[in-house]
Amino acid sequence: SEIYIAVGDSFLRKKIVFEELTNKFDYPNLIHPKTIISNWVKLSDGIIICAGTIITVDVKIGRFAQLNLNTTIGHDCVIGDFFTTAPGVHISGNCLIGHNVYVGSGAVIKQGISICDNVIIGMGAVVTKDITEPGTYVGSPARKLEKR
Repeated sequence: SEIYIAVGDSFLRKKIVFEELTNKFDYPNLIHPKTIISNWVKLSDGIIICAGTIITVDVKIGRFAQLNLNTTIGHDCVIGDFFTTAPGVHISGNCLIGHNVYVGSGAVIKQGISICDNVIIGMGAVVTKDITEPGTYVGSPARKLEKR
């Protein structure tokens, strides 16, 4: 049997896959016909890609990623499992993005950036430097949001 997991929260999506469903299903990709995806893209299983998304060349995307409306991903990016974008995210080329990363609406990630696992990037943030610590990053340029 096949199943799609369309839950936006990457941690909840991961819990559903590994704790609730435990490999009882096949996880096909769900790709809207109004996307542009190069022939040189490697997609893992369980990925959902919404309308208007453009993925260029030599991109690898991990399991159970969700790319919302009008996401763009530049060349030579490697993206981890349980990655999520909100609408209008732009990721420049040669980026390395870890597992369980959420990128908010309208955020932009500069060319050549690395982002570690378990990161939230806020709406409209501009990531201009590598992110090496888990946490929430906001603003332009993006900075870690410290708990008070």
